[in-house]
Amino acid sequence: MVDFTLTDEQKNMREMAHEFAEKEIRPVAWEYDRDGTWPQDIIEKAWELGLMNSHLPSEYGGPGLGYLDGAVIEEEMAWGCSGISTSLSCNGLATAPIALAASEELKREYLGRLSEAPLLASFCLTEPDAGSDVSGMKTTATRKGDKWVINGSKCFITNGEYANYYTVYAKTDKEAGHRGISCFIVPRDAGVVVDKHEDKMGQRASNTATITFPEVEIPLNHLVGEENKGFKIAMMTLDRTRPGVAAMAVGVARAAMEFAVEYSKQRVQFGVPIAMHQGIQFIIADMATKVHLARLATWNSAVLLDQGKRNTLESSHAKRFAADIAMEVTTDAVQVYGGYGFIKEYPVEKLMRDAKILQLYEGTAQIQRLVIARETLLPRRAEEPVEAAA
Repeated sequence: MVDFTLTDEQKNMREMAHEFAEKEIRPVAWEYDRDGTWPQDIIEKAWELGLMNSHLPSEYGGPGLGYLDGAVIEEEMAWGCSGISTSLSCNGLATAPIALAASEELKREYLGRLSEAPLLASFCLTEPDAGSDVSGMKTTATRKGDKWVINGSKCFITNGEYANYYTVYAKTDKEAGHRGISCFIVPRDAGVVVDKHEDKMGQRASNTATITFPEVEIPLNHLVGEENKGFKIAMMTLDRTRPGVAAMAVGVARAAMEFAVEYSKQRVQFGVPIAMHQGIQFIIADMATKVHLARLATWNSAVLLDQGKRNTLESSHAKRFAADIAMEVTTDAVQVYGGYGFIKEYPVEKLMRDAKILQLYEGTAQIQRLVIARETLLPRRAEEPVEAAA
């Protein structure tokens, strides 16, 4: 029997996350969005409360929470602000490859750092010419004596300007396509250069930067997993992090729906609140259905991970559907507000801008469809997922 009833502990965790989002994030979210400023104070408070690094194993100082636990927290954080939520949750993306494949020495060093202080780490896969086509990456890692030398540049890196270290994918065999990619940990102080701060349409409170590795030397033992096995590690990572992105999409959509519901009860047209008009009621009903089903898909993809099962298909279902409905629901919320929805004084235009990136990062909606199609058409040949942007 399938049962998505939350435990008392999970309900308490959700209440704590919601209270934090309501009191610490919501009141300043639109200010951070307007100015594109960095929410360091919120990061420090969230870290103190244990609302960051939810998947960090307990043996390395983390809370060791499950994937469903993480999804519950991330929905509430994104309900507050998905830009700030992205900054708070990105450590999970950077550390998943380490937890999956790194040596015990690297795990203790780099996972342990995040439990000792409110530090950040970044996941570096995407390049200007290698987004969805990961095999086209040009960043290289060359073995020289007792060092790896990393050369190249990565773009659209979340928390890139503030990261303590980077999980970097680079070609160790230039001729082997995706089979020549390896994964490395690169400390910031090894010579990493922050090249460009991106001025984004939405999620402006999250930091996005271009990061360059100019002849950056790291020890040989900073290879994560086996040489030339980085692509598989990256795809396994995204299976584990897409439920979190889906949960953020649910949070954004839910916020937009709630604003639309509240506004529709207050706005009077033709002598009655617009909530009394069937046209508006149908929009609200569609919003509620989409949010509900997206949450169920998200929780399903997370629970499979908690059960130790492969969730490639389900995580793509969840990420694709939740991101798409977030865009639809936020757009409809603007429609419910009418002309006011287009004005920055009102909250829904921010949510609409924020929602768009959810269809793009950690695998575009089109990449998710490729995964879904292949898993559906050729399930027995689905052991190594297709290229996906992150």
